[in-house]
Amino acid sequence: MVGWCRVAQNDGMARASPGSCLPPPYWRLWWATAVDTLGNGAFVAAVPLLAVTVTADPRLISVVSAATYLPWLLFSLLAGAIVDRRDRVVLMWGSQAAQAVIVGGIAVLAATGRVGVAGLAAMAFGLGVCEVVFGNASQAILPDIVPAGLLHKANGNQYAVTEIGQTFLGPPVGGLLFGLAVALPFGMDAASFAISAGLLATLPRRCPDRAELPPIRAAIAEGMRWLIHHRLLRTLALLLGVNAFCYQLANVTLVLLATRVLHLGAAGYGLLLACAAVGGTLGGLVGARIIDAVGELPALLASLGANVIVFMAIGLSPGAVVLGALLAVNGFLTSTWNVITVSLRQSAVPAELLGRVNSVYKFLGWGLAPLGALAGGLVADRFGLRAPFPIAGVIRGVALLTALPVLLTASRAALANFTAA
Repeated sequence: MVGWCRVAQNDGMARASPGSCLPPPYWRLWWATAVDTLGNGAFVAAVPLLAVTVTADPRLISVVSAATYLPWLLFSLLAGAIVDRRDRVVLMWGSQAAQAVIVGGIAVLAATGRVGVAGLAAMAFGLGVCEVVFGNASQAILPDIVPAGLLHKANGNQYAVTEIGQTFLGPPVGGLLFGLAVALPFGMDAASFAISAGLLATLPRRCPDRAELPPIRAAIAEGMRWLIHHRLLRTLALLLGVNAFCYQLANVTLVLLATRVLHLGAAGYGLLLACAAVGGTLGGLVGARIIDAVGELPALLASLGANVIVFMAIGLSPGAVVLGALLAVNGFLTSTWNVITVSLRQSAVPAELLGRVNSVYKFLGWGLAPLGALAGGLVADRFGLRAPFPIAGVIRGVALLTALPVLLTASRAALANFTAA
């Protein structure tokens, strides 16, 4: 297998070894992420605001969100097999270029006042297909350009810059631009995709030897078998599936909670999203230090347990300030979870299988997200706009208790291995 390096497998949690500086190719990837997520942040704020101008029905708004995540259910397994047999750099910049075209189309429709729920859902689906390819490739390529001991640091930096752009700087800018002209935030996102594609095209390219790879169907099955036999990663994937369902259930009608219940305008809604980014950015920046200090499993369990409480409290928020603070805490906890689980997969999975295992992991993890979005719209329509959050919190709590025996066993195994070393 040309260019891939193998990583030792184990069923426990590996501690990151101290490292030095991240290599130059990583920083080109980092800058591409920074540019891309700034535009995405504007897009994230503008899409629900645009949807609200078309309809106030939470069920229809949830359809747009569901369309975004549906590709993870339909195409994730195929995308993982493609990522392991194609040049990952080409897949990354190609998917970003395609997203630039799609978002450019939204900008044109928004400028001419010809956008509707069906059109938004169709374009969200197209963006989601591209994101499935890009997301699998970008996580699979990181171990190729970053030493194993620096993966926590590299992933933490990635999540920090993602939070800064996508949920801190981008949403307020998107809300402001939307107030000036409906098409502006979409034009900004299209430009960011194009710039990101150009930066990604400069990354070092490594082509696997496809002659050594099995057919697509057999390749997918190989990735599925590997994950199924890894008890810890299998459990985390299923737990992610429940959490993604709950996240979408709760957040799909957040724009209605903010604008209709708390009476925030477009700029206020963007600032509310920015609060989540403050916590997410801190989680990305200091998460690696916390993980190294207390261990991966304790940090993972603490973040999951605390988020159960946060979700239930969000639904009871008396005002925008409290809601923003809780969203910030949620962002911090979610970033910590992401840094741990992504780094674990990158360290434990053999490099030539990483795309396929990632795809199966995300198929299980994100496949329920569109169902969560649809469920959130129905719950909000029947029980009110505050109800989805506490309901999601209860479901997350039950899932955590169910997974707890496996997580505690892995924690004890990791501690025993660390002590023996």
